[in-house]
Amino acid sequence: MKIGRVSYQGRVRMVLVDEVSSKVTFIGGSFAQHLNPVQAVIERRISAAELNLLKEGEAAFADVTFLSPVSVPVRNIFAVGKNYTEHAAEFDKSGFNATSGAAAVPAFPQIFTKATTSLAGPTDDIRYDPAHTTSVDYEGEIGVVIGAECRNVSPADALGKVFGFVAVNDVTARDLQKNHAQWFLGKSLDTFCPLGPWISTSDESPIASLKVQTWVNGELRQTGVLTDLIFDVPTLIATLSKAMTLLPGDIIATGTPVGVGIGFTPPKFLKDGDLVRVAVTGLGEMNNRIRAV
Repeated sequence: MKIGRVSYQGRVRMVLVDEVSSKVTFIGGSFAQHLNPVQAVIERRISAAELNLLKEGEAAFADVTFLSPVSVPVRNIFAVGKNYTEHAAEFDKSGFNATSGAAAVPAFPQIFTKATTSLAGPTDDIRYDPAHTTSVDYEGEIGVVIGAECRNVSPADALGKVFGFVAVNDVTARDLQKNHAQWFLGKSLDTFCPLGPWISTSDESPIASLKVQTWVNGELRQTGVLTDLIFDVPTLIATLSKAMTLLPGDIIATGTPVGVGIGFTPPKFLKDGDLVRVAVTGLGEMNNRIRAV
């Protein structure tokens, strides 16, 4: 099942997505008026078969605008730093690593969060104030969506707690990340977490099939596959669930591959008017314009 939200003829609708035919099917019933319908589907463990009973017509991709699959995250988005070996090395050498002195490749998952208010849709502008930051960077990633409340999950059981996967751009203000010697502020600016265009359930998008790529103004900058993570998805879920109860709808951005802006000499930071495209196999693509405001 591929599930998301769209704007269509002035209304926000939950949809099932047919990526092959580039069409969406509208879902009615109680979900037609629900303020956060995809989250409700996850929490209630609603199946595709049940949703199919509530179909209310269809439309082509070209006739809808995809929104973030969730209108409000259940809480801060979890994210993982330095989780691809080559990216860990480029970040360590960049001069923006506030934790320099530690090993370039971490021994344990480096977990941080992004504020719920950083959420943006797959075609929304990424906005920043040049008086606040001068080093906006992209990080194309694959996000894991938790499907069931869980605590102290073993790695062997972790994938059973996954609802699906979603494309994420972990946009980052590198100067804030460095100056404040932590990652939360630089990661949490409004619009700094584009998400979407849909969530694909794990049965349709197995981990071995997932590849993320990022382009800036048509130039391919990043390519990474989820099987190359330093700390794989089961390890991330097990690590987080040892510390806290994970909730249905929790999102874990698993880390970004090599090729971010700070990895170049000189760095290639984003500027007003740039277009960032993030695509993940089976999860669609996001196209976000950068706007200085």
